Amino acid sequence: MEIKDLQKKMMSRALNLAREGRDMDNGGPFGAVITRGDEIIAESRNEVLCKGDCTQHAELRVIQRACRKLKTLSLEGCVLFTSCEPCMMCLGAAYWADLDYIYYAASAQDAKEYGFKYSDMFYNSDAEDRHKEFKMIQICRDEAVEIWDQVREKELNF
Repeated sequence: MEIKDLQKKMMSRALNLAREGRDMDNGGPFGAVITRGDEIIAESRNEVLCKGDCTQHAELRVIQRACRKLKTLSLEGCVLFTSCEPCMMCLGAAYWADLDYIYYAASAQDAKEYGFKYSDMFYNSDAEDRHKEFKMIQICRDEAVEIWDQVREKELNF
């Protein structure tokens, strides 16, 4: 599948938010944006650590912000770009938000290999069915994994 310039641009923004979270050492290396057409409606990065709240994933935060901005519970017509395949909690929120598509960079398997937490139920579910139901498309994986490589490298240098 050919990646369009707009998709690359929006994923680039999500990855930049992940880099900011990595560099700030207070949220985690994850970022997400919600778009409608070529407009960014909302953006966020993970703030689990700085908020002391395990639900402060980038995807949940960006869905909340987009709903507030658009004054609606439905984000139909919008697309989520996220630096990593959403966990079950974030997929549930995306389902209720009626997003048209989800573009993700790093996979859940990548996340597992870097020590990020997903449930066994997630891994035991059929990835192909999950991706089809949620209209999930992977792009820019290498760029996302590189962000985590830098986290790992930083931890090893302490």
